[in-house]
Amino acid sequence: MTETLTDSRTLRIRFYNDLLRRSLCFGGMLVLTQGVRALPTPLQLALLRRLQAFDDFSADNDPHGEHDFGSLEFDGVRVLWKIDYYDASLRSLSEDPADLAVPRRVLTLMLTEEY
Repeated sequence: MTETLTDSRTLRIRFYNDLLRRSLCFGGMLVLTQGVRALPTPLQLALLRRLQAFDDFSADNDPHGEHDFGSLEFDGVRVLWKIDYYDASLRSLSEDPADLAVPRRVLTLMLTEEY
């Protein structure tokens, strides 16, 4: 876990991102790409459980300490996940990911080849 960036703004972003990742719904929305949706349902569910439990954050994969990106593998399938911040219309990027009320968080789970 990244411990070097602990300002209150970063901690708020991290908290909201972790909340969405762990709940898969609170504070945003989950998007599964076409490649993930084409996987068998039991495999999709296993990947989602791994996503919820993900905690392998380090300075290498989380340089800003916001817990907004990661990769994981299950049963030979490697996926990436990322959280983006949009305005209420989902047309433009949000300017303030530290405010739960301002951005719409979108958590995308994709096959590595879809990145």
